[in-house]
Amino acid sequence: MILIITCVFPPEQIVSANLSRDIANKLVDLGNEVTVLSPKPSRPFGRHFEEQKIEFKGVDHYQADSYIHPKSSFIGRLRESISFGLASKRFIEENSAKIEKIYANTWPIFAQYLTVKTAKKFSIPVIMHVQDVYPESYIKKASKIVGKVISKTIMPFENYVMKNSSRVIAISNGMKDYLVSTRPLSQQHVSVVRNWQDDDFLSKSISNSEGTRDFTFMYAGSVSSSAGVDLLIKAFGDLGTKNDCRLIIAGSGSDKEACMKLAQNNNKIEFWDAPYEQIPEIQAQANVLLLSLKKGVGKTATPSKFIAYLFSKKPVLASIDEDCDTANSIYEANCGFVVPPEDELALRNEMEKILKIELNELIKMGKNGYSYAQQNLSRKANLKNITEILTQ
Repeated sequence: MILIITCVFPPEQIVSANLSRDIANKLVDLGNEVTVLSPKPSRPFGRHFEEQKIEFKGVDHYQADSYIHPKSSFIGRLRESISFGLASKRFIEENSAKIEKIYANTWPIFAQYLTVKTAKKFSIPVIMHVQDVYPESYIKKASKIVGKVISKTIMPFENYVMKNSSRVIAISNGMKDYLVSTRPLSQQHVSVVRNWQDDDFLSKSISNSEGTRDFTFMYAGSVSSSAGVDLLIKAFGDLGTKNDCRLIIAGSGSDKEACMKLAQNNNKIEFWDAPYEQIPEIQAQANVLLLSLKKGVGKTATPSKFIAYLFSKKPVLASIDEDCDTANSIYEANCGFVVPPEDELALRNEMEKILKIELNELIKMGKNGYSYAQQNLSRKANLKNITEILTQ
């Protein structure tokens, strides 16, 4: 039996949940016995799930009765990680005789640690899928003193996870290079598999290639502290009244209320709900899609919304580190624009320049991005890569 321990799973419609679902289904198709362990659904923040569980053919799915905390807070997320880690520990101990290997896409760092430590006790190999680099992601949000305490406390657990996982999967070349240079890992120990989305779904119903009457900048995704949506609002400022354009924030999350308050006096900024099943139609309303990451974040991760953006055939304006994988993809595909992270003026100036570009040129950029995504970020290619690792 292959055990998939995943911190999110359908009916949650976010990238990691769908990755785990696709992996489970593919492994079953290849003739493997597959069991999935996940918490009860809770993401994104603000979403309520009437149907708590979805059955998948050939997959045994167990939901742990662990603590869940969708709202962004250090203590709440820490408690959530420990609770699901303990549930994973118990499940492995109770089923150790049947488990051949474990694929883990679980909460950092303690859920990862408890999974790896328990699996090692029973000589079960663990393939650890890393979606973000911790504790660094915590430290960037904390003060220097708190950051040092977090690093000193948590880093030994992180190093244990990396050293004792049979294989580590990174989601970008930049993440791999960073992990190898900062963890007890060799190049051979880390594989790179790009995240994917449902490209067939995201590509459908895209008929409005020119956007709407008013030129539309759009952010579509989680409205959280790490997404930098406040920067987009500040940079847009009074651009809408001066140039007959608008900014749409489509999505939900823990920072949505604060962002709405920030934009409350600007009638050219709109907030939309963004149910997953409506994402293609929503993104079709944009002329340019926006992406913002804090300094340094882009060097170790590729935001999942970037993949969805490319499959929507829209150009991307990204406020990110210039030497990161996402920026390199934009340059390579010629599908958008890159400005320095956390630079409100640079972002504002680039928006003004974009408004002067012919729509046909923007449409061409969107098509460039779509072609690049088909070749490099499709589910078909990357699902094959990850299942080959799991079945070796």
